[in-house]
Amino acid sequence: MSSLPPLLPRLPLRPANLYLLLSYALLSCMPFAGHLLGGQGQPDSPWQLLGAGLFSWIAAWALCKRPAWFHWALLPAFLALPTELYLLLYYGQGISTHHLGVIAETSPSEALEFLGGKAWLLGAVLLGVLLWFGSTWVVAWRSRDFDWNDRSRWVVLGVLAACAAVLAYGQAVGVAQSRTPASASSPAASAGSWPALPAWARPPVDLALFAHSWPFGLAARGLDFYKERVYLAELNRRSAAFRFHARQSGEAHGPQVFVVVLGESSRFDRWSLNGYARETNPLLAQEANLVMLKDVITPVSATRLSVPVIISRKPAMQSLKDGFSEKSFLSAFKEAGFKTFWISNQVSFGKFDTPVSVFAQEADEVQFLNLGDTSGASNHDAVLLDPLRRALADPAQKVLVVLHTLGSHWNYAHRYPKEFDRWLPSLRALDKPDYTNPRIEPEMNNSYDSAILYTDWFLSHVIGVLKESGLPASMLYVADHGQTLYDKSCKIAFHGHNTQYEFHVPAFVWYSNSYGERFPGKIAQLQRHRQARLSTENMFHTLLDMADIRYPDERLAWSFVNPAFQRHKRYVDSYGWTDYDDAKMRGDCREVIANGKPLKRY
Repeated sequence: MSSLPPLLPRLPLRPANLYLLLSYALLSCMPFAGHLLGGQGQPDSPWQLLGAGLFSWIAAWALCKRPAWFHWALLPAFLALPTELYLLLYYGQGISTHHLGVIAETSPSEALEFLGGKAWLLGAVLLGVLLWFGSTWVVAWRSRDFDWNDRSRWVVLGVLAACAAVLAYGQAVGVAQSRTPASASSPAASAGSWPALPAWARPPVDLALFAHSWPFGLAARGLDFYKERVYLAELNRRSAAFRFHARQSGEAHGPQVFVVVLGESSRFDRWSLNGYARETNPLLAQEANLVMLKDVITPVSATRLSVPVIISRKPAMQSLKDGFSEKSFLSAFKEAGFKTFWISNQVSFGKFDTPVSVFAQEADEVQFLNLGDTSGASNHDAVLLDPLRRALADPAQKVLVVLHTLGSHWNYAHRYPKEFDRWLPSLRALDKPDYTNPRIEPEMNNSYDSAILYTDWFLSHVIGVLKESGLPASMLYVADHGQTLYDKSCKIAFHGHNTQYEFHVPAFVWYSNSYGERFPGKIAQLQRHRQARLSTENMFHTLLDMADIRYPDERLAWSFVNPAFQRHKRYVDSYGWTDYDDAKMRGDCREVIANGKPLKRY
C-alpha cells in the first residue's frame, strides 16, 4: 500500500472485511437513524456531521495503526446503540448529558420497574449487540488487510498534530471575529500577549457539533457529563454545612403530605380561573378547596433564575447571581422529619438546568423522567403521576414531594397529547415552527391554550392522587414565569423580556378536608390573603408555615397563611431592579417601566 487514498480500493473484498466496514459505517450513520426510520427530522449540518465522523475514524486509525487496537474503545458506542435509537425515534435527539445523568441516578430496581415487560426484550437486544461487537472484533483482530504501514500514516499524524495545535491555540487565546486587519487583532494582542487566531483558521466543526457525531462524539458527551457532575458537586459543597435547625412545633404531628408543583411558562391571564374567555381550567374549577392567588409575580423570567427564589430564601435581587449559600425548603422539611422527593419532567444538566439540580439533590429521592428535551418532543407531565403515587405510599407518611413540570414550555404543541389539541389551527401542523415568526401567532396561541388545558388535567389528577391517599394533604402550585405571545400589536413572543405577561404568574393552594380541620387558622389566613400582592419570594416561608415547621430565623411576615403577614416591595428585573407596584405598563407588550430610575443589578 503506497498511500492512503487507494487503500480501500486495494482491500481484498472478503466478506469479513466488508462486514467490518459496513459495521463501522452503520455506527457513523446513527445521527441520521431517526430520520431514516421515519422518526424526527434529520439533524442540522448533516455534511459537517459526516465530515466530523470521517475525520475521527481516520484519526483513530492513524494513531492506532490497525482497527484491532481501537476496537475496544467502541464498546460504549455499541452498548449505547439501543438507547440512542430509541431516543432518536421518539424524541428526535440522541443521548445527551442529561440522559447520562438519568442513567447514573436510576437504580436497577427503578429501571426494571420502568421497563416492565420490555426488560426481557432489552436484554435480548443487548445480547445481540454484544455478539455484534464480539464478531466485529474477531474480524478486526484476525485481518491484517487494514494495517496502515506506509509513510502516508505519518503525514496524516502530522496533519492531526497541526490541527490539534491550532485548536488548542484557539481555545487558549480566542478566535478573531472577521478577516479584516482591524478586528483580527484583539485588545490583548496590543498589550503584548499572543494574537487571536485568524478567522480563516477557525475549525469548520466545533465541539458541540462533534459531540453529535458517531461513534467518537460520545466521548465528548461523556466529558460534558463529567464536567457537569464536578460543577454540581462544587455547588453542593458550598452549602453542605448549612442547617436550618428546623422542627415541627406543638404536639407530635401525625401523617401528612405536602406537594409543591413548579409550573413552567404558564401565564396568569390564560387561566379561565383568572377570567380568561376560553375554558382552560374546567377541572380545577370544580375543586372546592382550591384558593387562587390573584397577584403573584416572579422577579425574573427564566427558569434557572426564578426556581431558586421559589424554593429557597434566595432574595429576588440576588437571583441573577450563580449559586446560593443556603439550602432549599427540601432540607428544612428533612430536618423536621419528612421524607422528601424531587420528581421532575425537566432535564437535569446543562447551562439552564444545573442550578435547579443543585437544590433537587437535597431530596431523599430524586427522579428526572424526561427522555426528550424542553423544546422538542418529550414526555408529557402525566409521567409524574405514578412516581407521586409511590411517594405517597412510602411508609414514612410524612412526605414532601416536589413535581417539576414542563407545563407550557415551547414547543407548546409537544406539551400535550393529541386529544387535548382543542383550538385550531395549532403548531402540530407545522414542522419546526419558529417562535420568532409573527405569522404563526394564531397557531402559537391556540397550542398554548391547549397546553394550559392539559395542565388543568394534570393538576386535577395530582389532586385526585392526594385525595386517594386519605392523608391530610395540601398542594402549592406556582409557575416559574409566563410568556409573551404577540399580544395585539406587540411584536415579541416567548420569555426573557420585561413584560407583565412574563412576571405575573398563576398560583394556587389546594388543601384536603382533613388538613383544613387540622389547621383552620391557616386556611382562614389563606382566604384572607388570596388577593394580596405576593411574590415567589413568599413561597418558601409560606410552605414551611403550612407544615407548622419552625426555625430560629423564620420570617412569618412573608407567610401568607400567617396573621403576621405583611406586604413587601416586589422587585422585577426590568432594565434594572424595578419596583413592580410603582411601575407603569407600556404598550401592548405591557413592558414594565419604572417610575424613576431602577436600582442597579448587582
